[in-house]
Amino acid sequence: MYKFNVRVYGVLINQQQVLISDEQEYGYRFTKFPGGGLEYGEGTSDGLKREFMEECNAKVEVISHLYTTDFFVKSAFNDSQIISIYYIVKSLEPLKLNFKTKPFDFEGEGEGLQSFRWVKLTELKPEQLTFPIDQHVAALLVQHK
Repeated sequence: MYKFNVRVYGVLINQQQVLISDEQEYGYRFTKFPGGGLEYGEGTSDGLKREFMEECNAKVEVISHLYTTDFFVKSAFNDSQIISIYYIVKSLEPLKLNFKTKPFDFEGEGEGLQSFRWVKLTELKPEQLTFPIDQHVAALLVQHK
């Protein structure tokens, strides 16, 4: 039996910069757009709002659909197929995060670590992100900056 893993991500652009998340979990380090797994019973917009509240302690408004995975991607963590949905989002209040300037600049040690960085759209490169779908979305952003 094949499993699908539906994920929702927000592309938050502020002053020609995009917010990205550096994380350490499951023994891996990875860089991605903020967001995560959809929970059973959630719509995609509500799931994304919940993820931003959990990860960034921020309320966001979903502005528009940006991209949905249209190619096969196997999860890096299990045997599921990833389907990711990306939205352009707008913060409804100033973000109260300790923004970093270098990758994986975590506060603390161990698992479940996360830090956030702003990357200028003019300096964004797909290879700065870890996962194939995020890289594809970054390429779309670079093409349309």
